[in-house]
Amino acid sequence: MKTDRRLIHASENDDRWWLRRADGAEVAILHEPNASSGGRTSETPVGAFLRAGAGGPEHRALLDLIGTLVDQPPAAPPAPAPEPGAAAAEPTPGEELS
Repeated sequence: MKTDRRLIHASENDDRWWLRRADGAEVAILHEPNASSGGRTSETPVGAFLRAGAGGPEHRALLDLIGTLVDQPPAAPPAPAPEPGAAAAEPTPGEELS
């Protein structure tokens, strides 16, 4: 199973929050507490994470990341396909290419 994740926030005390998605799985926030806290890694669905948020830096970082999706200019539409038969057409012998 492939898992993708992206760091969204690392605190001064070394806690880390990741945006995570496994094959066929819902997107979630993976929280890795620092080693000295002895805490266990936890995973929370994005919606629950944002609802529980009290404006902490990890919540703001996720909202900033989501905001970058609309800050980007839209992708250019794909180039139109050539007319059927046009791509493979060859000039008639003696005909000049334009």
